Amino acid sequence: MKRSEINAVIKKFEALMVKYSFALPPFLSFTPEDWQTKGHEYDEIRDNMLGWDVTDYGLGNFDTLGLALITLRNGNVKNPKYTKTYAEKIMMCDEGQVSPMHFHWTKMEDIINRGGNDIIYKLYNADRETEQLADTDVEVFQDGRRYMVPAGQEIVLRSGESLTLYPYCYHEFKIPKNGRGPALIGEVSMCNDDNTDNRFLDFLGRFPTIEEDEPPYRLLCTEYPAVK
Repeated sequence: MKRSEINAVIKKFEALMVKYSFALPPFLSFTPEDWQTKGHEYDEIRDNMLGWDVTDYGLGNFDTLGLALITLRNGNVKNPKYTKTYAEKIMMCDEGQVSPMHFHWTKMEDIINRGGNDIIYKLYNADRETEQLADTDVEVFQDGRRYMVPAGQEIVLRSGESLTLYPYCYHEFKIPKNGRGPALIGEVSMCNDDNTDNRFLDFLGRFPTIEEDEPPYRLLCTEYPAVK
């Protein structure tokens, strides 16, 4: 992705959160110059990859296959210094975008429509041996209701509605092209580890390769400088 594209996405994301009165902690407004001055008091942000995250899954088609995220809080299963057992994210997915089919080996998560457009999910059970899509009915956990659907049936989350996703549940979501703009999406989960706990159905990269065509507006969670 071009840096100019990432900058524009972050600014659009900021405007969406203002629209829905979703206030952010101060570190998310730090400039790249600010980060050059931050000491070890901000190690939790660096070590647990809190902050801005824009991905095209390495394919360069952000308008159709992409997602913008902020990790607000997170523990770290690999570092005993951090004892939180939970994580929280807020995400923006725009009209026509898809977040591709994947599951987590460990993480259980709730995905919440915080406002804006509908979110259309497809769920599949993962075969425990082959890790491919299983053609079996899927148990859905939706706002206190449990029910069964055929594999791949569309499930629509409207504002305020949520899904609980368990390990080995393949899931994909998209935002319909209907003129209603992006969806603001919340995630409450167990600790998040994007380096080791994402199993995409098709091989995809998790973080973008960036073409530096202008200075960064905000640093992504993978870009914090080391403490001087």
